[in-house]
Amino acid sequence: MGWKVAVVGATGQVGREMLNILAERQFPADEVVALASPKSIGTEVTFGETTLTVKSLEDYDFRGTDIALFSAGGAISAKWGPKVAAAGAVVIDNSSHFRMDPDVPLIVPEVNAHALRAYAKRNIIANPNCSTAQLVVALKPLHDFAKIKRVVVSTYQSVSGAGNKGMDELFNQTKALYNPAFQGVEPKKFTKQIAFNVIPHIDSFMDDGFTKEEWKMTAETRKILDPDIALTATCVRVPVFVGHSESVNIEFENPITVEQAREILREAPGCMVVDRREDGGYITPLEAVGEYATYISRIRRDPTVEGGKGLALWVVSDNLRKGAALNAVQIAEILVARHLKKAA
Repeated sequence: MGWKVAVVGATGQVGREMLNILAERQFPADEVVALASPKSIGTEVTFGETTLTVKSLEDYDFRGTDIALFSAGGAISAKWGPKVAAAGAVVIDNSSHFRMDPDVPLIVPEVNAHALRAYAKRNIIANPNCSTAQLVVALKPLHDFAKIKRVVVSTYQSVSGAGNKGMDELFNQTKALYNPAFQGVEPKKFTKQIAFNVIPHIDSFMDDGFTKEEWKMTAETRKILDPDIALTATCVRVPVFVGHSESVNIEFENPITVEQAREILREAPGCMVVDRREDGGYITPLEAVGEYATYISRIRRDPTVEGGKGLALWVVSDNLRKGAALNAVQIAEILVARHLKKAA
């Protein structure tokens, strides 16, 4: 007997990707249900070779549902996550709402799958921020070898991280700029024009001058990987549709060579090293779209860190996949393999 899975937010970019990945990876589900807001009732979404008709989250009875994958925003997760968990389904939430709750495990399977044991406290599991997920996949094997002290990361985050409206704004602005009758574009989703521009601002500003996105990367990396790691981030929105990139500088407690790092990362789960010191010998976000891996390129010594204890990396991943949907499905796979028991 298989499992019953609900996808909440099934009409959004990440929700649709969750359905795609559940089908691609042949998740052992007897039934998959697509849920969204009442305005989406009757919308059709693809699940493998079949089509699902979207039902209303507000009217759905979750009794008998084993796993609920949420990707409908923090407000929906805050309202419905505990209710669904109380009905018996394990909630795997893609929003930021539960991430820093001490009773909710924050999971990247390649990094801290052991922490899933604590899911039963609230029957809720949190997915990390998309930029954090790919970062910690690359950091974990290096941390195990040489112990990371400090990380400086600058992100180049695609507009899909802002949902359908972000992608539409880039598309529409680009079209407008090529129109001979162009008279300017007014930003709506973003604070400034995103087409042919970069915006050093993701999420709201905090009192210390960092944005909430930058704070998320710091707090989540510490919760997932090691609370003693010092991390500072600058998060930037770029005119790319899908795929987040990161420039990462790492200071270690112990020496590590480029050759050692390259071999460690080649053997690490979820990592793919493409690191040739030649034209095109690296991965860009365009090439990562649709892939499961976190790609690492441009591995080199950081000469500003003494004693051979510094490295610089380029890290790229499909943010809709490893940064969100794939990570959630991987969590579900571990749940059914190791933790959940199906009633006879």
